[in-house]
This record gives sequence, structure tokens and C-alpha cells, in this order.
Amino acid sequence: MTYQKGQAAKTEALEAAAGKRICELLKLPPEYDAIVTCGAAAGMQSGLAGILTGNNPKFIEQIPDLTGMKSEVIIQKSHRNPFDHQLRTTGSKLVVIESREDLNKAINPQTAMMHFSNFANAHGQIKVDEWVKLAHENNIPAFIDAAADTPPVSNLWNFAKMGYDLIAFSGGKAIRGPQCAGLLIGKKEYVANALLNNSPNEDTIGRSQKVGKEEIVGMVKALEVYLNQDHAAIEKEWWRRLDAISAEVTKVPGVTTSYHVPDVANHVPHMNIFWDPRKISLSPRDASKAMRAGKPSIVIGGSENGLGMSSFMLKPGEEKVIAARLVELLKAHPA
Repeated sequence: MTYQKGQAAKTEALEAAAGKRICELLKLPPEYDAIVTCGAAAGMQSGLAGILTGNNPKFIEQIPDLTGMKSEVIIQKSHRNPFDHQLRTTGSKLVVIESREDLNKAINPQTAMMHFSNFANAHGQIKVDEWVKLAHENNIPAFIDAAADTPPVSNLWNFAKMGYDLIAFSGGKAIRGPQCAGLLIGKKEYVANALLNNSPNEDTIGRSQKVGKEEIVGMVKALEVYLNQDHAAIEKEWWRRLDAISAEVTKVPGVTTSYHVPDVANHVPHMNIFWDPRKISLSPRDASKAMRAGKPSIVIGGSENGLGMSSFMLKPGEEKVIAARLVELLKAHPA
């Protein structure tokens, strides 16, 4: 065995051990397994690739030439987004549908997978629980992109309990794992075939999406920590940080704030900051640019109507820095 192949074997063994530990932590059904991927997007690509190729070495080397393989992925029109580029890199054709009738017409012998973007659940005619049922009624594997869908923590096992064949999560965001890592959870056969199409295996479509031993171990540790946290207390802290910023900025005449929590994807407290243009002569977009250009550089979204932010990625005390900079900036632009 060469040094290179020896290192690959060690990585595969580590992936297997990590997957076993992840399944134990999440108490997944016995038919499920997991691997650590180079982010959720990499999980989408290698997951679909594994469905297309199976464990056929010829097909694994051949992809994205899909000669001899199924080649179509069904997706709802409202679920199209930049991330489905990862699906298209496999050579697959996305078949776009809107209704159940469209779905029935679209299914054919070339259908390889049905893909669901969970953050678009509210916008499609077919919802998350029905999508997987329809897929299985037609003997088609169902994939769900749940990249930003923790919290709630229960999503880490809910989609498996629904029966989804493959599920992709980001390793970062609320889990606070390595930013270059993700989780691919699914039925054992599909997860195994995904790994065959991924690094450390050579001549594969996923060879460039390497996940190192450090990320694999770090992802497992982050998951252990995340599952043992007091999630109610953490959410309370997120709200406190936003309230602290709001309390300071609303002291500036003309400034108001409002709150919302997205139903799906980054399901955490968000705050919008508005001001009366008759009292402050600064557009929200220019305010966003100024915050980013300042020292320290603070990235906060700006639209035509106001600024928008969440607090779940802040370190303790950073809310004070943000509040002070916003107050300074808004006071510096009286109308």
C-alpha cells in the first residue's frame, strides 16, 4: 500500500467511525448512516452522484457523463436556487414542476431523485412531509437540503424519521462546527455510495471537496457540544443581545426597531432597524457600507427600508460594539 492510499484508507476509516458516532448522538434509525462533508453543498453533490452511480467504478469515473445511468432530478419551481448548481454539476437535468399533476407526468424511467429545498417549504405546492411520501410511492429516493435548518435541534433527526433518503446540513451556523464542514445523513447504501464519489477517493467528481481529519473530528465534537446545550437559554441570550442593541439605537431620535423569526432556515431572532429620513439623512444601504468599512468592520445587511441583523453568531460583548457604532453613525448624519 502506498503512502497516499494508506492516508485515504485512514480517512475512510475515520469517516466510518464519525458516521457511527453521529448516528448514536442523533439516535437515528438503524438503517441510517452519516459522513462529514465539505459543507452542505458538497453533500448535495456527492449524495446525488452516489444515487446516480451506485457503487459502479466505471460510472464513478465517468460522471458527469451519465451514459448508462438515470439522468433526471425532479424539483419544484419555487425550490430552484443557486445551490442546485451542485446537482447540475453531476450532469443531471433538473425537471421543474409545480403541482402534483406535474409531478406524475414528470416521473419516468430516467428519474434518479426528487430534490427538496427545505427553506422553500412554504412556497411550493407540495410540502416537506408529502414530498418524501410521493417519492417513495414511486420508488424514487428523496433528498432534502436542510443546510440552515438548525435550530430547532430536532431537525437533525426529524427528516430521517420522515423517511428522507439523504439529508444535508451545514456544519457551521448554529451548530458552530467547522465552517468548511457539513453533515450528510441518510440510508446506509446512499451514504456509502456518496463517499465513493467523494474525497479521499481519486478520479471522482467530489475529489476537490476534501474534508480533512481535523474537520471530521471537529464536526463530531461540535455536534456533541451542540446537543448538550441549553437551547432555551441560548435563545434567550440571542434575544437579549438584540434588545441591548435596540435599547441604544432607539435613543437616537427617529430610530425604531422590529423583530421577527423566520419560519424555516436560520430560525433564530432577527431585528430590523428603521429611521425617519426626515431626521437622519443616510440611506440604509449607505449605512451598511459604512458599518462594513469602519473599524472594527461590522457586516450588517441593508435594504431600501432599513438594516437587518441576527445575533446568534456574535461573541459575548460584541452587541455592545455594534450598538455603539450604530449610534455613532446615525448621530453623525442629522437631516
